[in-house]
Amino acid sequence: MASALTDKLSRLVKEMRGQARITESNVQDMLREVRMALLEADVALPVVRDFIARVKDKALGQEVMGSLSPGQALVGIVNRELAATMGQGVSDINLAAQPPAVILMAGLQGAGKTTTTAKLAKHLIEKRKKKVLTVSGDVYRPAAIEQLKTVTAQAGAEWFPSTPDQKPVDIARAAIDYARKHFFDVLLVDTAGRLAIDEALMNEIKELHAVLKPVETLFVVDAMQGQDAVNTAKAFKEALPLTGIILTKTDGDSRGGAALSVRQITGAPIKFSGTSEKIDGLEVFDAERHAGRILGMGDIVALVEQVAAGVDMAAAQKLATKIKSGSGFDLEDFLGQLQQMKNMGGLSSLLEKLPAQMAAKAGQVDMDKAEKDIKRKEGIIQSMTPLERRKPELIKATRKRRIAAGSGVHVQEVNRLLNEFEQMQGMMKKMKGSGMMKMMKRMGGMKGMPKF
Repeated sequence: MASALTDKLSRLVKEMRGQARITESNVQDMLREVRMALLEADVALPVVRDFIARVKDKALGQEVMGSLSPGQALVGIVNRELAATMGQGVSDINLAAQPPAVILMAGLQGAGKTTTTAKLAKHLIEKRKKKVLTVSGDVYRPAAIEQLKTVTAQAGAEWFPSTPDQKPVDIARAAIDYARKHFFDVLLVDTAGRLAIDEALMNEIKELHAVLKPVETLFVVDAMQGQDAVNTAKAFKEALPLTGIILTKTDGDSRGGAALSVRQITGAPIKFSGTSEKIDGLEVFDAERHAGRILGMGDIVALVEQVAAGVDMAAAQKLATKIKSGSGFDLEDFLGQLQQMKNMGGLSSLLEKLPAQMAAKAGQVDMDKAEKDIKRKEGIIQSMTPLERRKPELIKATRKRRIAAGSGVHVQEVNRLLNEFEQMQGMMKKMKGSGMMKMMKRMGGMKGMPKF
């Protein structure tokens, strides 16, 4: 959806250049393109009709102000209405309850409930400083309980054991009792999914809801489901008082389609979106920023936040001080820079937050290949001795062969890495004075950025 809508709007902006105002004629052309892009993205037909009617109503007769063309003005209206359709601003998770605050995770099998439960646990621990317990009520899917145990450990939360021979309601009661006795702030309950909606599933989750009395009932839905997401949303809305939505797999091709449909069908706000398979790949949903991504405007705020979170300021400051003192830049420092890049979530994660045109240019580079290249360089440096890292000038032919064998690459790869290191070392020498410190101050300024 993102690329289709972006391409169509970009073409219309060019075609409408020179026209003084938005008219019935030119708005019809644009809305036809927008309607097709939304339908191609599998957005529900009633949602598309409502969206198009609102855009048309707001666009007709609007004077084009300042340096804007009619096409640009229309894109602005579409952007605002996309954001309005997905819910205004940010809707935070509600924890205002006597601890433990219970959060019930609902959705179909394959939507990513179990992984999302762990991601949410990590978010609550890191961002809200809460003590979190997870429990699985999925007694049907093989290995579901063990899966939650594994991902909960990765998230840094505590897992409450359950077994397939127990009833989900009994598991829930035992988990709440344990959470109360051990002073947990939040209990996350992962529920069973099915491959399709059925009466047994709905009755079971209604019973769980009655026992748990959760402060949040979150509907986890795969963003790539499109029209199927709407049918699922309707069924869950009828069965449960949904308080929020978590969109998973929003890094897929259909990003945006389900977000538009599910929000309108359920009336529940979208609270989070899953942005990658990694345990920290969950971000608070911001409708305006998501609309910007759909329209190819990128999400620069998220990009800056991701970079700021990935930068180890203490290590960066230490490197700046070292270079300023004239101690030099060695292979240990070079390894640190490669690891910083990995901490930022990978090149492809950074790329998807760039505006469409910039991302298209950057996308000409094979991102998977670039990320593998970073891992290969890391392996080569880790095959060196501490002395070799500190004194790269010691690395001659015999050592190169040993390093190549140890990291599983050819000697040419070792030579290439050493050449790149020398180029970076030369650049660092030029930044020895105030240049490096100025760069560090700019990076330090990112830490103080407000959270959106």
